[in-house]
Amino acid sequence: MKDVGNRIFKAEKKNPADRADQATIASRAIIEQEAAARVKKTARLKQMRLEKEAEEAANPVAAPAKKGKAQKRK
Repeated sequence: MKDVGNRIFKAEKKNPADRADQATIASRAIIEQEAAARVKKTARLKQMRLEKEAEEAANPVAAPAKKGKAQKRK
């Protein structure tokens, strides 16, 4: 009975492998979130680029006239 009372107030020793597993799970979750955000951002930017290219193809802008060479002063 005395042993039971001591266990209640003493923290059990944790296995270092359990802490490592928790850290691994947490880091993988963070990495997966970042990867999902990166894929989402890439898809959004690609869509914007395609829309811009389609708009530019529909409305071609005239190229600015080339300037002549500047003459050197003597």
